[in-house]
Amino acid sequence: MAHETTRRAVLRGGLALTLGSAGLAVRAEQTPEKPKLAFAGVNLAGAEFGKVPGRYEYDYTYPQPANIDYYAGLGFNVIRLPFLWERLQPTLGAPLAAEELARLEAVVSRAGAKGQSVILDPHNYARRRIADDNWKTRPFIGTSAVPTDAFADLWHRLAETYKNNPRVIFGLMNEPAGIAIDPWFAAAQAAVASIRDAGASNLILVPGIDFTGAHSWLSSGNVAMGKIVDPAANLAFEVHQYLDRDSSGTTPDAMSATIGSQRIRAFQSWARDNGVKGFLGEFGAADNELSLAALRDLCQTLEDNADVWIGWTAWAGGSWWPQDYFFNLEPTKDGKARKQTEILAEYAQRIPSG
Repeated sequence: MAHETTRRAVLRGGLALTLGSAGLAVRAEQTPEKPKLAFAGVNLAGAEFGKVPGRYEYDYTYPQPANIDYYAGLGFNVIRLPFLWERLQPTLGAPLAAEELARLEAVVSRAGAKGQSVILDPHNYARRRIADDNWKTRPFIGTSAVPTDAFADLWHRLAETYKNNPRVIFGLMNEPAGIAIDPWFAAAQAAVASIRDAGASNLILVPGIDFTGAHSWLSSGNVAMGKIVDPAANLAFEVHQYLDRDSSGTTPDAMSATIGSQRIRAFQSWARDNGVKGFLGEFGAADNELSLAALRDLCQTLEDNADVWIGWTAWAGGSWWPQDYFFNLEPTKDGKARKQTEILAEYAQRIPSG
C-alpha cells in the first residue's frame, strides 16, 4: 500500500482486548448495546527514520514525552510506534540491544502513565538488513539470510519483555510487500505461536501482504491469513488504507468524499462474514475540503461498524515531520491543532475510557 520509497521520501537522511464472544446473555426485551471501538490513536513516527544502523537523534528519534502528552490530551488512547528491527536486534537470534530497548520502553512507560496503549511496530516491510553484508541488502523473512525462526525469535523476546503489560500490543510487521502469501503466512503463524509460547496473552495485530491494503485484501490473496491460529484468541487483522489515486498515501488529494468507506468495504464484509476483527493501522488526509470530508467519512464508517473494527491509528505524528508534510498531525508553528487532528480527536473522544 503506502509505498516505502516514495512516502518516506520526505524523511530526513490498552489494554488487552479479548475478541471472543463470552458475556452475559441479553434478556429478550433488552436491546443489545451498540458495539464501540476500543482504540483511537496515532502513529508517532521517527524511530524508523534514516539509514541503518544510524545515529540516535541524528538519523532517527523516538517520541518524547511532549509528543505523547499532546495526543493523550486530545483523547487518543493508543500509539502505534514504528521502529526498525535492525536497531532493536542488530544480530539475528541475539538479545535485544539494551540501549534501543530502553528508548522503546521509555515510550511504553510514558504512554502507560497517560492511560495509553502502545502498538509495537517493526517497520520493515517483511525484510531487514543484516550486518554480514554491512547492511547493504534487505532479504525477505523466510530466506536463508533472514529465516522465519529469526522473526519468531524477535517476537519471543518482545513477548517475554511485555507479557505482563496488557497495554502493549504486538503489531507483527508493517506492510509486508514483495513477499508471497505462503512465506508470509508461515512467518506470521510462527510469530503468533512464539508469542504465546512465551506466555504472553497480549493483543496481536496481523497484517497481510501487498502493503496490507484494505482495498486489495481479497485480490492479494490475504483471505488466507484468516487461517492463522491463535491459542489465546486475542488477534485482529491490521489493514492500511489511503485515500489518493492508487491508495499509496504518496499524494495529498482524496479521490472522493466517500473513497475511504468504499475502499475498506470488501475487507469489512470479509471480516464480518468470517467472524474476525480488523484494525486500521494507517490512513491519512490532507488539509483540503475534499480530503477532510473523506477523513470524516472514514472515521464515521469505522465507528458505525465497530462489530468488525476494534480501532485505528492515523498517520502521522512525530516531531521530525516537515511543517508542509501533508499528513502531519503535529501542531502548526504557532501551536494550533491541524484540522485533520481536530477531526480525529473528535472521534477519539467518543471512545469509552477504561
